[in-house]
Amino acid sequence: MIKEERRSSLAVIMASISEWYAGKNVLITGATGFMGKVLMEKLLRSCPDVKALYILVRPKAGQSMSERVQDMMMCKLFDRVREDNPDFHQKIIPISSELTQPGLAISPEDVQTLTSCINIVFHCAATIRFDEPLKHALQLNVIATQQLLSLAQQMQHLQAFIHISTAYANCNRRHIDEVIYPPPVEPKKLIDSLEWMDDSIICDITPRLIGDRPNTYTYTKALAECVVQQESGKLNIAIIRPSIVGASWQEPFPGWIDNFNGPSGIFIAAGKGILRTMRASNDAVADLIPVDVVINLTLAAGWYTAVHRPKTALVYNCTTGGINPFHWGEIEHHVMSTFKRNPLEQAFRRPNANITSNYLINQYWILVSHKFPALIYDLFLRLSGQKPQMMRIFNRLHKAIGLLAYFSSQDWEWNSDNMNMLMSQLSADDRRTFNFDVRQLNWPEYIENYCIGTKKYVLNEDMSDIPAARQHLRKLRNIRYTFNTVLLVFIWRVFIARSQMARNIWYFVVSLCFKFLSYFRASSTLTQ
Repeated sequence: MIKEERRSSLAVIMASISEWYAGKNVLITGATGFMGKVLMEKLLRSCPDVKALYILVRPKAGQSMSERVQDMMMCKLFDRVREDNPDFHQKIIPISSELTQPGLAISPEDVQTLTSCINIVFHCAATIRFDEPLKHALQLNVIATQQLLSLAQQMQHLQAFIHISTAYANCNRRHIDEVIYPPPVEPKKLIDSLEWMDDSIICDITPRLIGDRPNTYTYTKALAECVVQQESGKLNIAIIRPSIVGASWQEPFPGWIDNFNGPSGIFIAAGKGILRTMRASNDAVADLIPVDVVINLTLAAGWYTAVHRPKTALVYNCTTGGINPFHWGEIEHHVMSTFKRNPLEQAFRRPNANITSNYLINQYWILVSHKFPALIYDLFLRLSGQKPQMMRIFNRLHKAIGLLAYFSSQDWEWNSDNMNMLMSQLSADDRRTFNFDVRQLNWPEYIENYCIGTKKYVLNEDMSDIPAARQHLRKLRNIRYTFNTVLLVFIWRVFIARSQMARNIWYFVVSLCFKFLSYFRASSTLTQ
């Protein structure tokens, strides 16, 4: 009997990742978000025998829960799954939920269903807005995590709880190990204190509360890690800390992205010619991490946590900077070159953005290359009877860039021992199927695919229209050259009219050009 149990245990440990997920019921929060959708797609495609995916979905005004899920499943992201299994949607079971409500607003019937069947939980839901009011960020990132953990405690067959955090939860440190650091404040005390405070008071004290962290997002994610750790004695828990999550590297196809968040919006603004300057350090490491790398690591960590049951909650720093670094200056170069070869449609100006770490230089270029053109363009729109919009667009862009400046101007060192350990535990087949080895990442190719992905999947532009887009860029170039020439001549003529020295220089240059042309004609005649 004991020998049979040992053989059974060994068979489970030796099972591949996809074999382990076979027959499992999975609960996913944040499934309608970017990472949640990619997680669902990967599970359905690479673990086809998974039993069911239960997803928490918030009903939206004017759209029912089932309609939201149906629209999501029609997304191009699921094309490969759809080819292999046209009925894949039958494995997706939506559960009505609201993270800001007590008990996550899950009905008693659904609680009964989840507690009786769920084998593994992936907690991806969070607010990723950097400027979220503290009380709301606390509700979504900390209190919702507490309540989900409370629900997980009741799950009779739960084998692993995987929490998605961020590599910047402890960005107030320069070197970040794969450990859970002491929280800036005891989460329960903060929650109890803010409960009775007026929003205006909370707004006033937020800067002092978050201290040397840049925003409420990183602050509340650090608190959420502490909450997860407090429950780790009763559950098998792992924490995944991705850095700046970007477009897919390989799966389901290169360059998949569906939102303007993070670098995507900046890349698009640069490609459209709207963004011309950005405050960042050219030499700082741009710690982008492809979304499929994060998801592959997450699924592998779920398998490892359930099978090996580590004594303490393992933290995985999912970053690239210490393994395969790439810098903001290099990204700027490859983004610009890609959008010149594959331009976006109806660009405002030709792509030509520059990065600077100098505050005054950045402010100068914002004035000259952003605000001044925006004012002129809005004036043109007003005169033509249209609503001005360019200054509003630039203001939103400046706000987004300002929120990112903290992360694009400095470096961090992340330890990745647990990620390397996990990789060593995978079979050769699993390393190929669930690849998270960023040493293989070719950055120039990835950035090019990323930029093309924003064109194809975010802006829904057709690649067959690239010749017309190139023609539009040539037209913008000619307009720029003409404008610059006219402006130069105008300024020069003003100087000539006011200055004898300027007139003398002008006559000298003209006579020199005339003599050069005469000499060139004479040389050509002698040669013949």
